[in-house]
Amino acid sequence: MPYMPIVATLGYVLSPDRRKVLMIHRNARPDDQHLGKYNGLGGKMEPGEDVAECMRREIREEAGIECESMHLRGTLNWPGFGKQGEDWLGFIFIIDDFRGEPLTSNPEGSLEWIEVERIMDLPMWEGDRHFLPLVFDGDPRPFHGVMPYKEGRMQSWAFTRL
Repeated sequence: MPYMPIVATLGYVLSPDRRKVLMIHRNARPDDQHLGKYNGLGGKMEPGEDVAECMRREIREEAGIECESMHLRGTLNWPGFGKQGEDWLGFIFIIDDFRGEPLTSNPEGSLEWIEVERIMDLPMWEGDRHFLPLVFDGDPRPFHGVMPYKEGRMQSWAFTRL
């Protein structure tokens, strides 16, 4: 059977001084699979988009700002992550320059500037604790990880850097 994941982007917008990151607190929809958790911004790629276009569109839709500079930090394969066990493939970005003033909320929840050093203290997906240090570390090489899920729980984690 061919592997046909849902392709998505996930972005972390840095403040101009690079000390804070814009996170969404998923607190708006009671039926949200992510309810109560903090996450970066992003979503599913649309037909005809490349991953950079998708990331720009998602940041525009979710935060109301325009990406001026962004860098691919890595890719993540999440087999079984979806509500019905769908596979996801994510492209993870740092947005280090933007234009505009970020929204304070969107239909998914409230947007909050969080100190980068405090990110790991937030309620989040268990798996995020494994890859987030790689997003914000000083290593310029992108990471490429796989994190299988089963019944909403991370099963394992592995990554490589090229």
